[in-house]
Amino acid sequence: MEIVVSTHNGNLYNEEVDYVVVHSTSDGEYAVMADHVPVVSVMDEGYIKLVKGSDELFVTLVSGIFEFHDNKAQVLVQEAHIGRTAESAKQHLESVRAERKERNKKEAVDFTQKEKELSEHLKNAKAGQL
Repeated sequence: MEIVVSTHNGNLYNEEVDYVVVHSTSDGEYAVMADHVPVVSVMDEGYIKLVKGSDELFVTLVSGIFEFHDNKAQVLVQEAHIGRTAESAKQHLESVRAERKERNKKEAVDFTQKEKELSEHLKNAKAGQL
């Protein structure tokens, strides 16, 4: 069976696998193998275990949709990271999210400062006054 994991940045994973195990914090866990009945599920947070022979990879994800039909699984997610274990993928995802949060916080502070400066310049220029 084929599986494609996509984010807004493009395809994260696109390979043939033997089967997948879908684990969602809200819906539990289920396995999907070749010729499985069609499935569509919404995932909040969780992971998908990809199994190919004796190799296993884990895709940790946030907010996504898992769809399977005609031996093709498509996973559309807001954010995802791949690791050799579920824990390593989760740690990587958490570190990337923490870095992004700090960067956004700094940008928000920079924006607030620029907004104050603009307001002061408009006041000094007496813009909008007759």
